Amino acid sequence: MNAGAPDDVSVEPGQQATSFRLAADWPADNDRYLAASLHWLRLVLAQSSAAVVDHPAPPAAARNFEHAVESPRRPALPDTTSGTPEELAAATEERRRAADTVPPPALEVLAEQLGLSEFERDLLLLCAAMELDPGTPARCAWAHGDQALAFPTFALALRALPGAAWDALSPHHGLRYWHLIEITQPSGHPLITSALRADERIVNYVKGLNELDSRIDTLVSPAAAPDGPDHDLPPSMVRTVEEVVRRWRQTAPGSATPVIQLVGPDGDTKLDVATRAAAALDRVLARLPIELLPTQPNELDTLARLWHRESTLLPIALYLDAQESADAIDIRALARFLARSDGAFVLATREPRSGIDRPTAAIEVRRPRPAEQRDTWDEAIGPDGPPGIAAALSAQFDLAPSAIAEIVAATAAEAPIERDAGSHERLWDACVAGTRARLDQLAERIEPRAGWDDIVLPDSETALLRQIGDQVAHRTRVYEDWGFADRMSRGLGISVLFTGPSGTGKTMAAEVLARHLRLSLYRIDLSAVVSKYIGETEKNLRQLFDAAESGPAMLFFDEADALFGKRSEVKDAHDRYANIEVNYLLQRMESYRGLAVLATNMRGALDQAFLRRLRFIVTFPFPGVDQRRALWEGVFPAKAHVEDLDYDRLARLPATGAMVQNIALNAAFIAAHAGKPVTMAAVIEAAGTEFTKLELPLPDAALARPALEVGA
Repeated sequence: MNAGAPDDVSVEPGQQATSFRLAADWPADNDRYLAASLHWLRLVLAQSSAAVVDHPAPPAAARNFEHAVESPRRPALPDTTSGTPEELAAATEERRRAADTVPPPALEVLAEQLGLSEFERDLLLLCAAMELDPGTPARCAWAHGDQALAFPTFALALRALPGAAWDALSPHHGLRYWHLIEITQPSGHPLITSALRADERIVNYVKGLNELDSRIDTLVSPAAAPDGPDHDLPPSMVRTVEEVVRRWRQTAPGSATPVIQLVGPDGDTKLDVATRAAAALDRVLARLPIELLPTQPNELDTLARLWHRESTLLPIALYLDAQESADAIDIRALARFLARSDGAFVLATREPRSGIDRPTAAIEVRRPRPAEQRDTWDEAIGPDGPPGIAAALSAQFDLAPSAIAEIVAATAAEAPIERDAGSHERLWDACVAGTRARLDQLAERIEPRAGWDDIVLPDSETALLRQIGDQVAHRTRVYEDWGFADRMSRGLGISVLFTGPSGTGKTMAAEVLARHLRLSLYRIDLSAVVSKYIGETEKNLRQLFDAAESGPAMLFFDEADALFGKRSEVKDAHDRYANIEVNYLLQRMESYRGLAVLATNMRGALDQAFLRRLRFIVTFPFPGVDQRRALWEGVFPAKAHVEDLDYDRLARLPATGAMVQNIALNAAFIAAHAGKPVTMAAVIEAAGTEFTKLELPLPDAALARPALEVGA
């Protein structure tokens, strides 16, 4: 809590500051209290105006008052209340009886929660009366003795209200500290005679309308209410929620509530945990990205006090999202905001934040394990779902319970989920659609079209690719059901290196695996990810892997030479950071739950320490004659018109798979332009173009035959 703030305004976590709204007869009781209070205020002002007449102010002020009384433009009072001592005593007693209700009236609750004195409470009532009682401006003018002062002022309050105390003017006391009143003070005008106005939010509160201040409402967004009871959560999440609640409830009376730092890379699960913890304490969770915090000190302090006020008047908690922010300005604003406010705060961050000037508690949050996610899928889908669907989805998707519930609900809304292949496909497609959005913005998605029959590799390499596919498909059984995850200290990701000359089938192999496993294939050009600025490469890679974690994505890092080529003997800081970038990439590939593939033609740039951290290394050799023949035989689609192609002669061309694809496509365009089928002549012409493009000599001897008719 800020220095100078009232000491008795903190709300214990879970205390419902608006419990008075729950009583059915409370609105009538509150209106009765306001009516009694406004009647009492009329008598007080009437008595004060009489005092002005009986005890004139200095001559100038007295002349002004006499002029106001005699002026025909002077507004008439709405009633002839005299404010005698007997009337005032009766009104005071009536107000006391109206306040003696359970729950108490809103103004009394406000005064107690924010530590207002009786004088400050009545001054706030005077300001609110400007909105609640149309006759108040005229009464203020009469009480001031000046027609121009038809509004409340500190001077009027000090003279008219009982228990007057000068410290009510202090910016560190209740009325001004909590921004309960607004002061209109023209330049050079005394504070004591400046116009006072009750804050709109506070006027609404006094009337019984308790809604979040509009100045805060524009910055925050409400978190979705928990879907179902806590016992439906995976056990790991239940334990985390209980830990958060325990930390909040252990707050000593009069102490600041600790900031709960939820640490880890998964923002969705953190938000689920925070929402459940807030609900356990009868609070609603609001979410605020820290990038929206103002950076100007005065604006930030105002927001901090307003939030402190709102968390006192409303059962609310704030989820501060610092998951992606590393900007130093944002972090400083966050630290200042937390130091100058109070309430139930949850800070979502990757690593524990230091420099926060208040108690904090760091709690690590991880997504439920695949076995727990499988149980969540089973519970959400029910017994009538497709057989084995829960195991299939939990093996390929890494989703928070709230996301699982949303996907099942949306799928069931379209059509009932039944024990058929159609429901299986709809659930799978819904998961894919829900997890693609973030990654689509960071990488290029490739639609995998190639199958096992399309790729031409040696048998040993093909078998290795199939082994990779088997490990991805059965990882949940091996890691979770058979317990290998509990005995492994390193990451459980499947990291692969594709190495070989350009055009030898590395991208096609990635397509084959992605299609076989029904994975979304994303190609990442590392030359675009790598940055010359220290730390930026790791940041870019982190965003990629985090975005891919939730869905069945296969990350294919093309042109990995851009990173490995930077590895060298450490001579300066840039060399050291280049090596750190390679280390970071391999670490994230290990910890990534899915399949990540590096493609490079610089295997020699990796030392043995790096190679040991890769699960598989698949070598793509330059195709031999037999493989080239197979490439030529499969390159033309069945619908293409080909005629008299000599595959044995074409196999003599030292071409990679990518070169064969380019030559075949160019030959098809040549034939189409000539209005003829694809012939050897067209293929030879296209081959000459391809070899010239790559600055390679076209081996005429490889294509020679005794009776070759080029124009045929």
